Amino acid sequence: MKVETAQFGQIEVPEEQIFSFERGIPGFESHTRFALIELPEGPFAYLQSLEDSHIALLITEPFVFYKNYEFDLPESVVEEMNIESDLMIRNIVTLNIKPEQSTINLLAPLVFNVANKRARQVILHSSEYKSRHPLWSNHESSTPIEKAGE
Repeated sequence: MKVETAQFGQIEVPEEQIFSFERGIPGFESHTRFALIELPEGPFAYLQSLEDSHIALLITEPFVFYKNYEFDLPESVVEEMNIESDLMIRNIVTLNIKPEQSTINLLAPLVFNVANKRARQVILHSSEYKSRHPLWSNHESSTPIEKAGE
């Protein structure tokens, strides 16, 4: 599928990388179809809106930065998304002019059902995770909660 992007112009994205966010994403509720555009180098990707070429969120695999990141997915979400096994988790990254001050939203992961191409941002209630954990940290052995307090 040809996708128009503000960053790369028009690019070809395989159908298997198109996901439906039936509820949209908080702040972008009217945008329900997104393309996952993997970047060739590193752990980052763009989540590109198919409705607006100027809306693209930088995302990453959280386990690259927080090896101990874990949460329980609410059963209601598992049922709604019809999740059986093929699950992918990504988190939104907020870049800063000073790269060392960039953050990752661990409080609201993006959950992708790879099998049926449905996705949703899930807000973790009763969690100690924050929406702005430091992305870069020199303390590899620290837990996410310890890192967030630095």
